[in-house]
Amino acid sequence: MARAKLRDKGQLTLPADVRAALGVDEGDTVEFEVQDGVVTLHGLKMIPADQAWFWTDSWQRGEREASEDIAARRTTVHKSADEFLTSLND
Repeated sequence: MARAKLRDKGQLTLPADVRAALGVDEGDTVEFEVQDGVVTLHGLKMIPADQAWFWTDSWQRGEREASEDIAARRTTVHKSADEFLTSLND
């Protein structure tokens, strides 16, 4: 169990193992969820708006599928652009 002492103005320092568990670094945001007297802390990574598409459920699903295909060697290698374009017509 980790502990931290509350300082002036409600500030505290998260112990290193807590920061690691949350996956947060200096400058990241944390979120507090209070439910039935229990506080849950979530680490948040802020994503630039122009990169948010990458983190959508559908894109991440495609990333997982691609990683599985690569791991299972369900890929093809083309020696030239012409060979690649020809394969698209097959």
